Amino acid sequence: MIIVIGIGADGMPGLGASSRAELATATVIFGSPRQLDLLDGTVGAQRRTWPSPLLPALDELIRTDGGDVHVVASGDPMLHGIGATLIRRFGADSVRVLPHVSSVTLACARMGWTVQDTEVVSLVTAPVHTAVRRGGRAVVLSRDATGPAALAALLTETGRGESELTVLEQLGGPGERRRAALARDWAAAGADDIDDLNVVAVQYLPDERRYHTLPDDRFLHDGQITKQSIRAVTLAALGPRPGERLWDVGSGSGSIAIEWCRSAPGCTAVAFERSEQRRSRIAANTVAFGVNVEVRGPAPTDFDGAAEPAVIFIGGGITEPGLLDACFERLPAGGRLVANVVTAESEAAVIARYSTLGGQLRRFQHYHGEPIGGFTGFRPAYPVTQWAVSKQ
Repeated sequence: MIIVIGIGADGMPGLGASSRAELATATVIFGSPRQLDLLDGTVGAQRRTWPSPLLPALDELIRTDGGDVHVVASGDPMLHGIGATLIRRFGADSVRVLPHVSSVTLACARMGWTVQDTEVVSLVTAPVHTAVRRGGRAVVLSRDATGPAALAALLTETGRGESELTVLEQLGGPGERRRAALARDWAAAGADDIDDLNVVAVQYLPDERRYHTLPDDRFLHDGQITKQSIRAVTLAALGPRPGERLWDVGSGSGSIAIEWCRSAPGCTAVAFERSEQRRSRIAANTVAFGVNVEVRGPAPTDFDGAAEPAVIFIGGGITEPGLLDACFERLPAGGRLVANVVTAESEAAVIARYSTLGGQLRRFQHYHGEPIGGFTGFRPAYPVTQWAVSKQ
C-alpha cells in the first residue's frame, strides 16, 4: 500500500492524529526536500528525495522498497498533486490519501471567495499563458517565485492590466504573507522577495467573458478566418469532449483551435499553418485567450512529432496531394474528421470521399444585411460545404 500524507506550511503541528500515526510507523518516506524538511524528530523513518525525472522511476521505487510506502506531499495530494499521479499509475486500491487543507481552500478563505465559484489553474507544469482569462476569478498555483511577475506581465500585455492580483505566500505557516496590487503595477515594479511556495488569487478585469462562438474581431486575422456563424456550426460538427485533442489543419487565425479549447474542460489543440506570419497571429491569439494550442508548420510535413488527435478539422489545403490521406492515416479508430471547403475543386475532393466513406455532407449559405441606398439588402457570403465523418 502507498500512503500519501498531505502536509502544510505549518508542518507537523498542523497534522491530524491519523497522519501523525502513519508517519510514526513509516520506515521510508518519499517527498520533495521542502516537504521532508517539515518533518520533526518524532519521525524516525529514512527520508528519500524524489528523483528527477520522477515518473520513469516510480515503478522501481515502489518495487524495491516493498511493503507500505509512505509519501509526504504539499497540502491536498489530490489537487494537482502526487496523489493523483500515484493513483493513475497504481490504481485507487493501492493508494491511500490522507489530505491536508489545500492551498486553494486556504487562499479562498483569506480572500473571502467561495471555493466552488473559483477556478483553479496550475502553472506547475503548464506555460504561464494558460492562466490568462477574460474575466472571473482564479487561484493560480505558481511553479516558483517567478510565477506572480510572469503572470502580471502577461495579463498586462493582453489587455488585462486592471486585474487584481493577491500573492499569498507560505499559506497556513508561520511565515504567511499577503501582498496585493493591480497586474500592471506588479509588472512594472513587483516584489523581488517572493517565496517559492506561493499562489496568486486573481480577479480578472475587465470582465469580457463570452461562452459562445466569438465575433471575428476578437481574433487577430488577415481575413483568413472561419467566420463566426460558420464557426458555430463547425464546433457543433466537431463535438468537443472533455480532454480531447484537435488537429486544426490550415489553421489561418487559429479561431477553430481556440474555440475548441474554450468549449470543454481539458481540451487542447495543435494548429498547422504554412504561413509564418499567420503562425505568429495564432500564437498571439492563443496567449490572449489562455488556451493550450501548439503551433506547428505546414501539414502534412509537420505531422511527425505532434501528439495524436482525437479529432481533425481541415480548414484549408484539402486539394494538396496526399493531405486528406495523411489526415485519415493519423486519425485513430473512432476519431472524427470535419472539413470545410468553399472552392469547386475542394468540394469535388470532399464529395468523392463522401461517396466512398460516407458521413454527413452539408452546405451552409449565410447572408449579411447591407445598405442599398436608403434601404437594406442581403449580400451572400461564399457557401461552405462541410463533410463530417468518423473513422471506422
